[in-house]
Amino acid sequence: MINNSQKRIQNIFQHSSVNILYQNTWIMQQNYLDSIRKQFQYYKMLGDKTFAVLDEKDFFWQYNEESNSIAVIVKHLWGNMLSRWTDFLTSDGEKEWRNRDSEFEGDLKTKAEVLEKWEAGWNCLFNALDSVTPENFDTVVYIRNMGHSIIEAFNRQLAHYASHIGQIVYIGRMIKGPDWQSLSIPRGGSKAYNQEKFSQPKRQEHFTKGFLEKKD
Repeated sequence: MINNSQKRIQNIFQHSSVNILYQNTWIMQQNYLDSIRKQFQYYKMLGDKTFAVLDEKDFFWQYNEESNSIAVIVKHLWGNMLSRWTDFLTSDGEKEWRNRDSEFEGDLKTKAEVLEKWEAGWNCLFNALDSVTPENFDTVVYIRNMGHSIIEAFNRQLAHYASHIGQIVYIGRMIKGPDWQSLSIPRGGSKAYNQEKFSQPKRQEHFTKGFLEKKD
């Protein structure tokens, strides 16, 4: 038989457990949002650094007639980003106004046009990321009528964008040849890089920190 005092104590523990669980859930959600933002920033940085070393003509170079130029890849990313991230929490990620096939038409003519679309797409993404809070984190996001959790939606697009930015970087490397400067660990530099990392104490640190804070 539980008396009134015991009931009060039990209620206190129950509420404390709920509060702790809520706090832990909020912390995990916030850690995820911080991490995914840094990863998006990292891949944007790889694109930015590639663009910085290319001449105007390089944005439109194709390995062959069936391959995409950097300009076309950027146009596709832009179209995908505007569709996925506009009204992210309230509308399907595949918008009726999107014309995906046209994203692969090579109608961009200048570097300025390419960079304008690149920035517009990323701005749309980061604005959507800013709109996610602990209060709406459990929202179901739809893409072509298929429901995604917030985490699934972000992870899906991170993988997609990483693959295309990898293509952009590799095209840049092919174009620049021996003049290409590594964007991560340079060839032959793995040992020195590892020595520098292991010389520091164990810590919790996002892998992008050194790259995002690195000065040109």
